[in-house]
Amino acid sequence: MDAALSTPCNIQICEVTCDSFRIMWDMTPEDTARATHFFIDLSRKESRDPNRFKHRDVPTKLVAKAVPLPMAVRGHWFLSPRTEYCVAVQTAVRQPDGDYLVSEWSQVVEFCTGDYAVEHLQQLLDKAKGSTGRLLKFSVFYRNQHPEYFDYVRSHCGGLMRPALKDNSGSHGSPINGKLHGVFFSCNTEFDTGLPPKDSPYGPLRFQIPAGHLLNPNISLYFADFYCMYTAYHYVVLVLAPVGSEGDTFCRTRLHMLDLASNPFLTYTAPQLPGEEPQFCHASDVILEVLFTEPVHLDQGSVQQISGHHQLMSLTTANAKKDPSCKVCNISVGR
Repeated sequence: MDAALSTPCNIQICEVTCDSFRIMWDMTPEDTARATHFFIDLSRKESRDPNRFKHRDVPTKLVAKAVPLPMAVRGHWFLSPRTEYCVAVQTAVRQPDGDYLVSEWSQVVEFCTGDYAVEHLQQLLDKAKGSTGRLLKFSVFYRNQHPEYFDYVRSHCGGLMRPALKDNSGSHGSPINGKLHGVFFSCNTEFDTGLPPKDSPYGPLRFQIPAGHLLNPNISLYFADFYCMYTAYHYVVLVLAPVGSEGDTFCRTRLHMLDLASNPFLTYTAPQLPGEEPQFCHASDVILEVLFTEPVHLDQGSVQQISGHHQLMSLTTANAKKDPSCKVCNISVGR
């Protein structure tokens, strides 16, 4: 009768990306020479089942032929970015009759997948480019809030709207979620008037600032996300960061920089003749969410009551989850 296999120990996870990882563990030289297969059990941490290792002789997830360690795991799991997982392993020897001699399950190890890498953001960017529509002129960025917000800014912040940490709305793997600070602005206009919409889900007061204060040659423009919330329309998240700023440094290695004068989302065109004004344009068929990474003073613009009467709170994107079934804005590496 074959000797029992020792339990894999010292499980190590390395080279973790948003959709792959490598795993290795310690085995005795004898087991290394005998093992023909590895069994790997992987599950999301939040859905751990205490009975999932009950039948130790039944591979519950992946059966892989034994390979030199570390072993790459990708494609089998549809791993999601920024998600905590639990993993355990068995080693096995396939018997002549087709059954397996297996070790005990190893200890359970937890790890978290990473953000979208630049190549994954490129896939998202390519999809977003196909949904933008024509460019429309605009003249102001605007930010809607409730009166309490602006009262607080004036009384406690010296009139400065300070950057806040980006929430987890949109694509789960966006590198700015929970990591980059900024102040969100909109710039979309209505087709018939060329002005900002009359309604807003974010509050009845609107701060407006001339577009050139936030979008000019001293600003870097980055693409950060493309998503929808179970709706027909889509959102594009852009980042504006003053050149050389902390926000610019953060984005430079994580996001795709866009040409200010030539991109399908948000453009700045410099004056061609003396006395001319710059021209600003936004994409017409997506809703732009523009994150400016520095404080903005209320004195740079004006705060006014909007004329709309309907506060559509259900349309806010705060911590909104991306529709995982949408073929327009999802990419192959997860949500």
